[in-house]
Amino acid sequence: MKNKIIAISNQKGGVGKTTTAINLSTALAAIGEKVLIIDLDPQGNASTGLGIDYQNRSNSIYEVLASQSNLFDAIQNTEIENLKIIPSTVDLSGIEPELAEVNDRAFTLKKILTDQNSLNDFSFVFIDCPPALSLLTVMAMTAADSIIVPLQCEFFALEGSVSKNAKVKVKRNEKIVFDGDILSLKREKNETNEVKSGTECGISIKEFSDFEVGDFIEAFNIEEIAQTL
Repeated sequence: MKNKIIAISNQKGGVGKTTTAINLSTALAAIGEKVLIIDLDPQGNASTGLGIDYQNRSNSIYEVLASQSNLFDAIQNTEIENLKIIPSTVDLSGIEPELAEVNDRAFTLKKILTDQNSLNDFSFVFIDCPPALSLLTVMAMTAADSIIVPLQCEFFALEGSVSKNAKVKVKRNEKIVFDGDILSLKREKNETNEVKSGTECGISIKEFSDFEVGDFIEAFNIEEIAQTL
């Protein structure tokens, strides 16, 4: 089965990366797609959100990257049919110095995903990235076929997204595609310009060049999202 590897990335925290990864993966699994989430954030929120207890993460993405476990052994079932996960632990925060002497360390994850056949059963693989332009994020985007960027619905949330995508595309992965943005959160303000509440936006997967702040559209049908990805 030909799969597509998608990095969910934004160097800003609190924009809905993990929520996007879980919800989009769950929706695709619900229509019969075989989906895998790779939790590449040391906080492990995607693992927690999918019900993986911390004591059940002895084989995590850290062990895979550190060559202490193979990819297949790290894959765990979730309570959601068709959806599996490679969990994360806080140990992952120490992987960068451990790989300091490794040649082409940015390609570590890509080599693992390419050399092992454990992804053959999945049609979609989502990588939940940490909120930083760290080695983990660079490894994710080097391994990915495409990137989705969750954004808050405000002007300053756009900063850095285009330049980050361009740098990785030129230096590490010339074939990577920018799938688009997902408008994940907007903040409503009252007459005194104070934040009144935070509410979800509609999902918008579209070309970045077409994006305009305030251009919120209704959520796509999930079958249409699957065809878009």
